[in-house]
Amino acid sequence: MNVISEIQRINDLELARGLTHTSASWHAKYSNSAWINIGSLPSNLTEGDVLCIFSQYGEIDDVHLVREAATGKSRGFAFVKYEDARSCVLAVDNLCGSKVLGRMLRVDHVERYRLPKHVQEREGNEMMMTETEGDEKKRNKISVAEAGHAYEGQELATSYDIHSGQDLFAAPKIERDNDHNNQREGATTHGTEKNPVDNDKAERKRRKEERAQKRKEKEEHRRRKEERKRRKHGSAGSRSSSKDKRRHSRSRSCSK
Repeated sequence: MNVISEIQRINDLELARGLTHTSASWHAKYSNSAWINIGSLPSNLTEGDVLCIFSQYGEIDDVHLVREAATGKSRGFAFVKYEDARSCVLAVDNLCGSKVLGRMLRVDHVERYRLPKHVQEREGNEMMMTETEGDEKKRNKISVAEAGHAYEGQELATSYDIHSGQDLFAAPKIERDNDHNNQREGATTHGTEKNPVDNDKAERKRRKEERAQKRKEKEEHRRRKEERKRRKHGSAGSRSSSKDKRRHSRSRSCSK
């Protein structure tokens, strides 16, 4: 049984027994680790693609897409560190077994993650340099990753930042403006509203005019119908008189 089907089987079993979000859950073993392992990644995905997929379940502090040293080509697996270890549970439960570009992702916890050797050496050199300079503030920034550190010093598309975001439950500004305009128009209409008695009179007058218009249309229809009948009878009479004349002329010619 592969990792994907095993994780799905354990999750279904926990859900049936009501063990989710409890100390008896299998996720509790990894509560002190904020790292996950992602396998079976399409080789054409970049670090940015991995961030886009997995950042929907929490703030990402670090990502390590393993590449070949010689060519730089992705080897198809990566490690992601979340700011909160609880995000790992969401990522494993929701993304393990999901398909990306036709490939089924394998997402699992990492109990003890070891940084690559070159990264350890780089961070060790930076730490030594920081300690030598005695810059306590810079050392804290290297050793501890704060939420939103990836956006520090960057100009965002909106006026919001990582600490004061947009109120998702507030009505959009356009809707608020429309509601305000509707209320103002309603107040204006209410101030100039006519008396109910005047409204009844106007309604009766309108109905009376409609009835008169209908009577007028009926009379016009009846007149046109009678006119067509008269024309029809007139044409029939003229045809009968012409026939009589022809018969009379024939009888005279025969008598001669």
